[in-house]
Amino acid sequence: MQPLRPVLFHPHIPSVEYIEQTLLPDTYEVRTAKTIPDLADAIIRLGIRGAPALGCAGACGVALSALLTKADSILEFVKQVKSDANLLKNTRPTAVNLFYGIDYVLNVVESALTIEEAKSRAVDAAREVIDSDSRTCHAIGKTGLSVIPDGARILTHCNAGALACAEWGTALGVIRSAHEAGKNISVYSCETRPLLQGSRLTTWELLRDEIDVTLITDSMAAVLMRKGEIDVVVVGADRIVSDAVFNKIGTYMHAVCAHAHNIPFYIAAPLSTFDEKSSESMITVEERDPDEVRKIRGCVTSPDQVPVWNPAFDATPVHLISGIITEYGIFSLPGDIEIINQLKKDKNIQV
Repeated sequence: MQPLRPVLFHPHIPSVEYIEQTLLPDTYEVRTAKTIPDLADAIIRLGIRGAPALGCAGACGVALSALLTKADSILEFVKQVKSDANLLKNTRPTAVNLFYGIDYVLNVVESALTIEEAKSRAVDAAREVIDSDSRTCHAIGKTGLSVIPDGARILTHCNAGALACAEWGTALGVIRSAHEAGKNISVYSCETRPLLQGSRLTTWELLRDEIDVTLITDSMAAVLMRKGEIDVVVVGADRIVSDAVFNKIGTYMHAVCAHAHNIPFYIAAPLSTFDEKSSESMITVEERDPDEVRKIRGCVTSPDQVPVWNPAFDATPVHLISGIITEYGIFSLPGDIEIINQLKKDKNIQV
């Protein structure tokens, strides 16, 4: 079976190709963004979503801008590319990987001496971001094997799979690696209201890979924990700060319930997701269209006039987290913050 690759860069066109995730599981459709506004729209609509995949898209977007920009001088060229980069940064304020991918390629553009050099290096840098994320996810999966016992019943929330990365996945990367290693595992996937990424995307991915998965509503997780049907919780992350982990809304609820039932609760995320210099209070949480809650895929479920609060993410305090599974090991906060700082410096991961 071909691996899922949600974001691909085609510099010869030039364009960014992506799996339109809002149509899954009904329709598998690959779309093409040939302009920066097209790519920004795909990110805002969640056609492209998931922290590492956003990093890949952001990197490809800057490279696309470099190839499309026409300028007479390197100064004008860099100014336009930076403007396009800022447009992409403003699409999703919470997911830190988006900024990492954009800045990684932008730094290469800004250091170039000529326009042709900038274009060539931007293409190479974008490809490097995608290739690096693929390697990282496989490494996260191997790291996470130690926390998944044979026979484990695993709860996950939202989609932290191949669709959310370059391929393989973070939380689902751990699950895939456990399955590949021959462990007898089963998965409970929370539907993840309001946009149903768990029911639409995670179950679709796991069924595609023939991994045992059962769909539940978000409100059923606590009952399963109380009944002793959950052995471990593994979820992804959109931003990890010094005192909390930001992930899809509903994650905090599962962490509280897991803590109450003495169930290990793990985050799976690349080192680039760490923003350890920030704290929870410093982060802007994206609030989305109220109609995402008032409707489910076009079907009206509430009165039009009812007020809605619709944050995309919540913050889980670090004391509720058993460990953060990364490509370089399993860490805890705040205890391992200096180790994380040093690793990021050694690996040149700057956010």
